Amino acid sequence: MNKKVYFAGSIRAGRVDAELYHRMVTYIQKTDTVLTEHVGFLQLKESRDDKRIYEQDTAWLREADLLIGEVTCPSLGVGYELAYAERFGKPCYLFYNPKKTNLSAMLTGDPYFHIFPYENEEEIFPVLDEILSAAQ
Repeated sequence: MNKKVYFAGSIRAGRVDAELYHRMVTYIQKTDTVLTEHVGFLQLKESRDDKRIYEQDTAWLREADLLIGEVTCPSLGVGYELAYAERFGKPCYLFYNPKKTNLSAMLTGDPYFHIFPYENEEEIFPVLDEILSAAQ
């Protein structure tokens, strides 16, 4: 197992789902490496060195075996990460709560992205098990 996972979630656009990110990252780390574990930190110290962030995140995206994202909170950065991952052929699995948001047609209309709506957090973890056991 021990795949390299790029976990995508909102940072500057809002941390309303930070606790969920934390639980998802912790769950993934039971079997695999999360390159972006900081997205799940509850007390995130945000860096303002934008160039370093861009260089590190794009390096992690190229290194990752797959991307898992929680995209309920709209984020320009996460959108960029998704397009970057698609460009490099990284499988992308996206979770969102349709009671809280409507996803952009740029995601729902693109068959590249595997999108999983959920209403209750408990629905996420069996799907993560399937993704992580099936991903190459």
